[in-house]
Amino acid sequence: MTIIRLGYVAMSMELKNSSPSQTMTYTQFQKLTNREAGIRKLERIAKSNLENCLRLLKHNKGNEISFFRFSSRLIPLANHEALEDWSYMEALEDELYALGDFAKKEKMRVDFHPDHFVLLNTPKKETLTTSTTTLAMHVRLLEKMGIDSKHRCVLHVGGGYNDKEKALERFIHNWMYIPRKIQETVMLENDDTTFTMLDTLYLCEKLGIPLVFDYHHHLACHSEEEWEKDWSRVVSTWNSSPLPVKMHISSPKSEKEFRSHADYVDCDMFFQFLNAVKGSTPQIDCMIEAKQKDRALFQLMEEVKRRDDIEVIDQSTFKLK
Repeated sequence: MTIIRLGYVAMSMELKNSSPSQTMTYTQFQKLTNREAGIRKLERIAKSNLENCLRLLKHNKGNEISFFRFSSRLIPLANHEALEDWSYMEALEDELYALGDFAKKEKMRVDFHPDHFVLLNTPKKETLTTSTTTLAMHVRLLEKMGIDSKHRCVLHVGGGYNDKEKALERFIHNWMYIPRKIQETVMLENDDTTFTMLDTLYLCEKLGIPLVFDYHHHLACHSEEEWEKDWSRVVSTWNSSPLPVKMHISSPKSEKEFRSHADYVDCDMFFQFLNAVKGSTPQIDCMIEAKQKDRALFQLMEEVKRRDDIEVIDQSTFKLK
């Protein structure tokens, strides 16, 4: 039997006024005549984001949800080159500690999915430097929260750059320049345009990185691959991780806009995947990437509860019989 734990991404559709991604652009910052006052305003925004994130975790606890993705926009302008003198980690120390302390006490799995501009297979040295700096920030955030950073950041392989094989080898080359602490933070996900599950597996097995299988991405672009026969290899990439196997689930918005995420998850489509992997591993944590966030999780669980091939454990977790 396999336990399935559901989670959702970054913000709630049910909890009002709880955005963890409030921001300020650098253009707006420049318009402020007093630089110190501008930095204090940035800190107020970041504190509000972190406090809202804690509210989200408390909302999750109330609904027995123990799997959640943090927004990567918790701290606006955190890595901007013009604000290198801003010691935001110290200014936000109490809020970060409170967030991590709650997550640990409630045994919640939390992670990040840094933005698409984080590219580890880039041919540009400056882009690799920026990407490494961004990942280092995520590591420091987790450390300030008191959370083990191992396997907490999901990344795509990156760009194809008109030569997919060369782009894969460049990832391996660039990986050697990534600090070990950051390497240990990374998980890799197959995408919906270029890098298939097998492409991603090639890197994961070679470099010792866990693979986060995105079923929707596979269906959108690479459905000719028989993913089931290589699923055991995906599971094996998690052998050295302290965390259960992770995957992403979403449904296409429409046939015409197949790559776009729908508001909710198609339960039948989800169980096509689950029935194929049942018994392959003790637990799979499934991150819902649907537009309706926690509302999509609640609706999916209502549909799951009506099935006779599962056993409900709590409001976001069930066991496949």
